Amino acid sequence: MTNLAPEAVGEADSASARSGTAKGGPAPSPSSSRSSRVRGWMAKRWVLILAEALVSVVAALGYTLLCSRIGVNPLNRIGQVSGLAKMQEYAALVGLPLLAVLLYTAYRGRLARHQLVKRMVCAALAGLSTGVVAGGVVVALNGTPWPLGGQEGDPSVLVEMANSFLAGESMSGIYPPGFPGLMAVWAKLRYGGLGGNGFALHDFQIFFSALVGPMAYLSWRLLLRPFWALLIAVPASVLFLDPIRPYSHVVMIVLLPLLGYCLLELRKAGARSVKSVLLRGAGMGVIFGVLFLWYSGWYVWAAPGVGLLFLFLFPWRAGAPVVKRAAAYVGAVLVTAGVLGAPLLYQMARLGAQTPDRYAYLTVYVDPAYVMGWSSDRSGKLTYQDWPVSGELAGQTGFALLLLFGVGLGVGLGLRHIMVRTAAATLAGAWLARFWFASNMAQEKAVQLFPRTTWIIMYCLMILCVLGMMALVQRSSGWAERTLRPAGADPAKRVVPRRVVQQLSAGMVCAVALFATMGASWSVNRYMPTPESTNTMGLDAWRAHEIKKPDGRCPRFSPVKNCAEPKVKLWKQQKDEGGIFCAGITTEEWLTVCGRKPPWKAPWE
Repeated sequence: MTNLAPEAVGEADSASARSGTAKGGPAPSPSSSRSSRVRGWMAKRWVLILAEALVSVVAALGYTLLCSRIGVNPLNRIGQVSGLAKMQEYAALVGLPLLAVLLYTAYRGRLARHQLVKRMVCAALAGLSTGVVAGGVVVALNGTPWPLGGQEGDPSVLVEMANSFLAGESMSGIYPPGFPGLMAVWAKLRYGGLGGNGFALHDFQIFFSALVGPMAYLSWRLLLRPFWALLIAVPASVLFLDPIRPYSHVVMIVLLPLLGYCLLELRKAGARSVKSVLLRGAGMGVIFGVLFLWYSGWYVWAAPGVGLLFLFLFPWRAGAPVVKRAAAYVGAVLVTAGVLGAPLLYQMARLGAQTPDRYAYLTVYVDPAYVMGWSSDRSGKLTYQDWPVSGELAGQTGFALLLLFGVGLGVGLGLRHIMVRTAAATLAGAWLARFWFASNMAQEKAVQLFPRTTWIIMYCLMILCVLGMMALVQRSSGWAERTLRPAGADPAKRVVPRRVVQQLSAGMVCAVALFATMGASWSVNRYMPTPESTNTMGLDAWRAHEIKKPDGRCPRFSPVKNCAEPKVKLWKQQKDEGGIFCAGITTEEWLTVCGRKPPWKAPWE
């Protein structure tokens, strides 16, 4: 495993300084003493870990705050384009100096300094990638204190759940209580309690959207070096982030590397003391328990494959001492996570069978083997007959074929890597679960959220592809060192100079940075306000501008003169109608798509 902050950084300089003093050399000057102290601090592993996390978070939140200075009217397209362009201008002003420093240190100066700079630049880019998305939400909601979605759809349900917490009611069914509970606390502290949860959701949609990138990057740094962690974290964060519910997908993004790290710790448990094993297991249990309360759905899809992988990785034949330590580690993880997640686990056991998912939308109607993209119930004019677009080879696009080729590299060359095994096992388990629920949908009259496996399956494919490229680079560099070294050459001297490797890596970081700005702008553009008639994702921002502010006036750029009155409702379990509800189709199509008549009376009847 690659440490977050390898001890080698600054270690040689510190050693030479100590040896010079011991030999009775001249007393160091004040400036050199300060430099030695700085190098000494930077040689500490925890300092570099903290610095990396701090840089990433500050970049994300700082950029988001900077976007609050953009004062365009987000309700017309010209204003939206100007806002998107100003965001790219800000991203360039922040990002280009970072990349310039990275390239400079790659070509000039000590390699240790370049390694430190690369670590910090990668952390900053991860933060900026989702800071741009959060900044786009700031622009889209300019002039209104209400959240994406206003008082409709899933945002309204979250507000109602938070209202129920403030009213002293218990948990809202089997939905994870972490996010709405925190909303209730923030509404109480910031907005006076009931009636303020909509404003709390507005704040949280921006704040937690910005933090997705740093959380993804730091979780992958547990297993990978900066560039490879960035190469997974940035595309995943930009692609999967949904600012309307920024808490849900971030759990999926960080859960997989945490599961891989947990399995890695399991393999190392036999070499550690019992105390260390218990503390490490309890720490992982706390993290898993908190994530479970934050959003539990991804555990369902990851559990089958990872559970089976655990049985293969557990050191059954390593001897009694090793087995006992490994069992102690697993027990500490499960007990701690179980205690923290007990309230939600109890609700699932008590109410799980009473809350089937019967909501269908475009992704439910398409070929279930399509996992290279998805569409929400805000699908515009798309239908299952024209989406997804058929690719060049048996319906598969060039992107799909390249991704699958990378997956083959990952499984073929990197299967010994714990994360390759974890991603492959999760993929297999989610794949089987997807088709199990989809195949029983017609009989059970329930969707059971099976389209959400699209996200975790595609995430696993992306992970395997990146790890496949990493394995190919490592194998190729090893082959070059073995076969291209001249006879009698110094074994300590590299055939491919390390400086060349660093320069190439710096160039690739620049390419990832360019993708991040382009991809984040694509993500932001989807949420720019559009009228209800479009039925696109932008209607959620449009709705936020149609509700009165606390002072009774309409938002500054409201598209209507008579804004809606704010509503304060408590959450109530919806009555189960006993059949699939097919959204996004016309009344005439209900019988041919949904297999039953619509729950309302057709105009011709």
